[in-house]
Amino acid sequence: MTDTHIPPDDAVYESEQQAVRQAKRQELLDAGTSPYPVGVPLTHSIAQVRTDHGQLAAGEKSGVQVGVAGRVVHLRATGKLIFAALQDGQGNPLQAMVSFGDVGEESFGQFAHLVDLGDHLFVSGEVITSQRGELSVWVSSWAIAAKALRPLPNLHHELNEETRVRQRYLDLIVREQARKNVLTRASAMRSLRDTFASHGYIEVETPMLQTMHGGASARPFVTHSNAFDTELFLRIAPELFLKRAVVGGIERVFEINRNFRNEGADSTHSPEFSMLEAYQAYGDYNQMADLTQELVQNAAMDVAGSHVVTWADGTEYDLGGQWDRIGLYESLSETSGITVTPDTPETELQAWATKLGIEVKVPTHGKLVEELWEHFVKPGLSRPTFVMDYPVDTSPLVRDHRTTAGVVEKWDLYVRGFELATGYSELVDPVIQRQRFVEQAAQGAKGDVEAMRVDDEFLRALEHGMPPTGGMGMGIDRLLMALTGLGIRETILFPLVK
Repeated sequence: MTDTHIPPDDAVYESEQQAVRQAKRQELLDAGTSPYPVGVPLTHSIAQVRTDHGQLAAGEKSGVQVGVAGRVVHLRATGKLIFAALQDGQGNPLQAMVSFGDVGEESFGQFAHLVDLGDHLFVSGEVITSQRGELSVWVSSWAIAAKALRPLPNLHHELNEETRVRQRYLDLIVREQARKNVLTRASAMRSLRDTFASHGYIEVETPMLQTMHGGASARPFVTHSNAFDTELFLRIAPELFLKRAVVGGIERVFEINRNFRNEGADSTHSPEFSMLEAYQAYGDYNQMADLTQELVQNAAMDVAGSHVVTWADGTEYDLGGQWDRIGLYESLSETSGITVTPDTPETELQAWATKLGIEVKVPTHGKLVEELWEHFVKPGLSRPTFVMDYPVDTSPLVRDHRTTAGVVEKWDLYVRGFELATGYSELVDPVIQRQRFVEQAAQGAKGDVEAMRVDDEFLRALEHGMPPTGGMGMGIDRLLMALTGLGIRETILFPLVK
């Protein structure tokens, strides 16, 4: 079947190439040689050869014999000498030079006939540099380690975005930025864990399949368990289980997990994404803001060697210094020129939103305030900024503000103009938490598909006593967006696509 994402001319070429390569595979089998051997006698990696012999002068011989393997990304023949460029998984190159005089007529002819771009190739021989100074292996023997039945894309043209996302394996082979993204993510994850370890946090795992979805305002994916004959939900957040851990005495706890939200997908949202959540007994939202800033700045330092990161387009972005903290209501009032407080009637907010063309499906005071804030204030945020103190009705798991009525102790962190993280002084009073759940259930009855349900099992845990606690959550994919300047489909290795 022709791949509908390949242009017609390329599709014809690929079909022809497949037929040729299938025939070569069969030739290998007929000759008693496996096109997919169980292994090859490696002695060195390409990276090791480059480290050990990278200083050889042009035309110099090392006297060292190696056995290496890599993917063939370039082939060139000049009479009785064939040059094959090999590449390892991190993009390190090494040239293989196959000489008619050294390997003999039969082996030379087989190499010229059987080896194609994209094949994994094993070569053994002496490490040298060519007359042009290219680090090389002067081949004494060779073997195909894995025969590629499809050709590589044209290495002189960039892959389009659809191909990069749908066939990420090709993206990783041909594009340095794609490989760099994987390494950047791995470095950031190590950094996060190191920072938590330095503060005495314990990493745990919580269920991805849940009988009651909660911990965030989001629409869940629903599935069915045949074993238990019951409806289950894919996790939208680990919050309610991590809080159970705090109740049980794990006073500093975090989890890096996969979450699933049955919502729209765009440049900052994916239905499946990675989330970090952490909780600290006897902490509050101010301490969690400090921790979050440290987590992000340490990740920048470990990834880029500086708090000033350079994005893929060359733009520099400064994550250093002390980040601003602004009030939600105060910044909305200042930017819009209209005073908005927790006491502003919902009818006034609705009229204002209608005038601006802002639609809220199930309007409440808090939802309207947040939509208006996004309209007026969010576009002007460039530096990392903590937006503090949110409406009660949009934050059912958060403690009431200690001094200001009508708001809760919650912040959202905006970096690069998008929400990167959120933090709370957690609501630990089981009586008030039950009331909040009931209010959420009422919103659900009015048609709010993101509203939470009354979670009696979580309430039972709270009734055993949860200490004062601060919590935070941060999207891992969005952290990578902040560090690299890329969209979410580039920071997720294999994003969900239609």
